[in-house]
Amino acid sequence: MVLSIKKGSGLEKIELNIDSEVEAIGRISMIPTLLAVICQSTGMGFAAVARVTDNKWIACGVRDEISFGLKPGDELKLETTICNEIRKHQKAIVIDHVDEDEAFRNHPTPEMYGFQSYISMPIIRKNGDFFGTLCAIDSKPALLNNPRVIGMFELFADLISFHLEVLHRVDLSEPT
Repeated sequence: MVLSIKKGSGLEKIELNIDSEVEAIGRISMIPTLLAVICQSTGMGFAAVARVTDNKWIACGVRDEISFGLKPGDELKLETTICNEIRKHQKAIVIDHVDEDEAFRNHPTPEMYGFQSYISMPIIRKNGDFFGTLCAIDSKPALLNNPRVIGMFELFADLISFHLEVLHRVDLSEPT
């Protein structure tokens, strides 16, 4: 990620923290397996862990079987993501079929990115802070709005939060 931040602006620390958080997701060895399980279980072709702040959406971990084109470290314009809405209200959004969903059939994001099915679960740190989302998309509709899939996403989001907490504690205990 290229940064153009003036020294002394106070934003250097925020940017460095985001980079270290993207790196932290990369250090969690279960993330590739978790994303593969999501794709296999839902039939969806793209799954990701995203770091979402009040001004950034950054892919941290990615499984891309549909050539969506994102890889870890890539950024989407925050305003073009549904994850931005999740950041604001910290609740999951589940869409089985965009064209049949009253709330999202005219939403610009599915059209922009070409998806028909979408699920995104907030990842909340143990201290209550919002980290980002665990999300999946596909150009085909999928059956997502059910207890099995939602429960899996809730469990996986909680596991990611747990692993982030462990990494944070390990990093604090290591001598510099």
